[in-house]
Amino acid sequence: MHLIEPYFAWRDFYISSEDPSSPFYDKINSEFEFTDSIYNYLIHPQWDNFGSPTLFIKIIYVDYDENFCIIEFIGEWNDAIENDIMTLKRDIIEPTMEHGINKFILIGENVLNFHYSDDCYYEEWFEEVEDGWIALVNFQDHVTREFEKVHVDHYFVMKGELDELEWRTNTPQQFFEKISEYVTKRLD
Repeated sequence: MHLIEPYFAWRDFYISSEDPSSPFYDKINSEFEFTDSIYNYLIHPQWDNFGSPTLFIKIIYVDYDENFCIIEFIGEWNDAIENDIMTLKRDIIEPTMEHGINKFILIGENVLNFHYSDDCYYEEWFEEVEDGWIALVNFQDHVTREFEKVHVDHYFVMKGELDELEWRTNTPQQFFEKISEYVTKRLD
């Protein structure tokens, strides 16, 4: 797992540690010192710790004019023991929403498992985006099945074209436009 690093090709467009509105403003990530792990497996030092011992993120792009944020994930999403959604919602999502963000693209290729507790924070997040949305891109099938099994999928736009989207060949704006177009079609 230590070789899986967050997507870095968009660093010419955005770096969360250089964004004064980011929850990770002024955070310094080591290039070489591995300090975080998921179940005794070291992870790349560029991932950001938001308070969960099993789930790490990287805010890879934010556009305050278009009101969207792209977040990449790695690890185990565990609401049952760690209440990851509460920590994510309170410490990352809410500060981001304070700056007008209401569209979230969550990239989950590296989310290994999902463990459910309840849906109150998902529901709260869904209600607070108002005219926005939350889209899940490239989550593993077994993870999306778990979302569906406990009906958390009602709060996200997911599945279909979003399951196998090649997003790395796009600029952040192109990627957002693809997702936005797809979400609009799904909601209409």
